[in-house]
Amino acid sequence: MASDPPMSDSERRVLRFRRGGAGAPTPQGPPASDLSEYQNADGADDYHHRMIVNALVFLFVMALIGAGLWLADTMAAMRKNEDCVLSGRRGCTPVEYNRQRW
Repeated sequence: MASDPPMSDSERRVLRFRRGGAGAPTPQGPPASDLSEYQNADGADDYHHRMIVNALVFLFVMALIGAGLWLADTMAAMRKNEDCVLSGRRGCTPVEYNRQRW
């Protein structure tokens, strides 16, 4: 871009790239020497709490799946009705009425 104004010395940056390819790991610091701090020292797990959390997560996932299926069904019905109307047909959407009121 020849029309860009010249940059001052404080705005210029030089980025140095290391050789080694895209898959070369970058050092994140020294590796963990001991993982015992992450272990449960007394060996007792709270299985009751874990089961409650698993049940809640299961219900949440089932609710998400149900909402997704409902949304997909609603979209399919809307697309069907829209295709019917755009093709010029009449009576595409059924009208529900109660016979006892008439």
